Amino acid sequence: MRPEILFPLFADVSTLKGVGPRSAPLVQKVAGPLVRDVLFLSPSGIIQRRRTTAATAVEGEIGIFDVLIDRLIPPHKIGAPLKMRTSDETGFVHLIWFAGSPRHIESLAPRGERRLVTGKVERFNNEVQIAHPDYILPLDKADEIPLSEPVYPATQGLTSRVMRKLAQGALAAAPELDEWQDAAWLAARRWPGWRAALEALHAPTSEADLTPEAPVRQRLAYDELFAHQLALARRRRTRHATPAPRITPGEASARMLAALPFTLTGAQAQAIEEIRRDLVSGEQMGRLLQGDVGSGKTAVAALALADAASSGFQSALMAPTEILARQHYQRLAPMLEEAGVSTILLTGRDTQGERRQRLAALASGEAQVAIGTHALFQDAVQFHRLALAVIDEQHRFGVNERQRLQAKGEGGVHLLTMSATPIPRTLELTQYGELEVSRLMEKPPGRTPVATAVLPLVRIGEVAKRLKAAIDSGAQAYWICPLVAESEAIDLAAAEERADDLRRILQVEVGLAHGQMPGAEREAVMTEFAEGRIPLLVATTVVEVGVDVPNASIMVIEHADRFGLAQLHQLRGRVGRGAKSSACILLYGGQDGALGEMARERLETLRRTEDGFEIAEEDFRLRGGGDPLGLKQSGFPAYRFADPIKHRALMLAASDDARLILGRDPELNSPRGQAVRVLEALFDWRNDRQNVD
Repeated sequence: MRPEILFPLFADVSTLKGVGPRSAPLVQKVAGPLVRDVLFLSPSGIIQRRRTTAATAVEGEIGIFDVLIDRLIPPHKIGAPLKMRTSDETGFVHLIWFAGSPRHIESLAPRGERRLVTGKVERFNNEVQIAHPDYILPLDKADEIPLSEPVYPATQGLTSRVMRKLAQGALAAAPELDEWQDAAWLAARRWPGWRAALEALHAPTSEADLTPEAPVRQRLAYDELFAHQLALARRRRTRHATPAPRITPGEASARMLAALPFTLTGAQAQAIEEIRRDLVSGEQMGRLLQGDVGSGKTAVAALALADAASSGFQSALMAPTEILARQHYQRLAPMLEEAGVSTILLTGRDTQGERRQRLAALASGEAQVAIGTHALFQDAVQFHRLALAVIDEQHRFGVNERQRLQAKGEGGVHLLTMSATPIPRTLELTQYGELEVSRLMEKPPGRTPVATAVLPLVRIGEVAKRLKAAIDSGAQAYWICPLVAESEAIDLAAAEERADDLRRILQVEVGLAHGQMPGAEREAVMTEFAEGRIPLLVATTVVEVGVDVPNASIMVIEHADRFGLAQLHQLRGRVGRGAKSSACILLYGGQDGALGEMARERLETLRRTEDGFEIAEEDFRLRGGGDPLGLKQSGFPAYRFADPIKHRALMLAASDDARLILGRDPELNSPRGQAVRVLEALFDWRNDRQNVD
């Protein structure tokens, strides 16, 4: 519930004096829909004026001149500017307008009268010239000309000066609030109080006041970060306080372990121990299982599924594609059945009869494990006692999709996500303690390193020639294109056209797989490729996950600079699965070979390392961690005052302060706690995230 004292700040901008039906949309465009948004709109610059004369004026400065109006000089031809000659005791000052009404200008500056004129000084023929003066006032109104004037963001139809007046109106509407920071704490940092900081924000006196290092900005940035961290800490606390079923290993777990066709690695055993510690705690688990392609994440998840069945609960394993879901089912169902665990597959291609039967098994509890795609969280799906949700390739699902699967349980549902390359938002959540991390660092047996080369697209002919030699010697290869068919709007490789080109050049059978093909037809092509009957598969990113062809040893990716790091790492993971040495060729740029700086860094990261977590961290650095309180899965937070990089130390201090306050006063009932509640409501991150996302 928002405190009543903040109601004036959460009123619509139309309540500000001077904002009418026409200007309200413009104000919303520049600042936002609320009075609070105008209050938090920081000046983007500052105009500093000083008294001067025609003789002493410095070119480029904003001068204030006391001049005598001589006359308006009419334009000598159509389109020429209007000029007014004025002078002081030291020389002439010429005023210039490139548009305007002569009558209006003469009314502002009547001939023979003295006026105060301000504007940017230029010199022409060694005389002062001012284009479009910003003030022309009688001498008795000198106090209306500010020596320092903040410059605000503007838009067509809404000037900076109007925004300045609205900011002052928003400041007048801001109530006096109790201070939430200790006086000694503020004094040690030489920071002003909240109200003083806001007033100073809108009254800068120098360029230094606009920098992130200014005490005023530091204070406001800290409060913003503190509100953000408090919201995160409160959500962490809620998750840890959310009761979830206690899941312990049992007979089915032991049978599942015995059914595995290999011995667990040390990393897998450690990950299982960490997961089981969470599952038995009675608190809702949120854990990321990170490991490179083929490192054994599925085996770890399978034991967790068996643990849930041993404790009398249901679990679900969700994969982003039908191919991967079926692959999981084909590999896990026999072992789970051997352990006495009933398993079903649920996808979008099930017949009505199959779907009806499987849904009934889930609803009754007869089916203990459900493996499937997005079909698992559809409204018609009802679980009997869902206690564990496992999400494979979690970067392929949206935040809401993951939450919808968890919502299928009656209480807290444990969450285990798996990824070779976590998306930036996932890493952000691990930093805030929202997700714990288990890593599988050991390479699986039989995996060979993949040599990665980065080449300009102009060398595609050379790549095709080497590919033909490799295929002639018995190799299989993937060729990835970013589009299905040629597009006039985007000049990128098209899979269909590239498949035709390669058939002609290589004189071999070339398969084609993309997302617009019927599922059965696409699976048939992939099956032929997996069985070795097709040496080359041209595809879009449909092969990113769930395709396991040990004989495939070459991966060519066209326009690799257009793909994300996670996608590139997953695609590269399709090769190097057998005993043959493998290679990945990343082709970038157009015919000119141009490559942007960020794209260059991405490709260099792929060339340098095969470590999925290192790649994910680089992706996080380049793209930002998204919004841990909202839905954005990458990008940098839309802070109003805080630069998330420059204010890293402030963020850490705010995080510690938020934890400390919640620890001492969980319900925030103390006087300081009440003030903190007002601060959190003032920034209102949960509302903001809905506006952003």
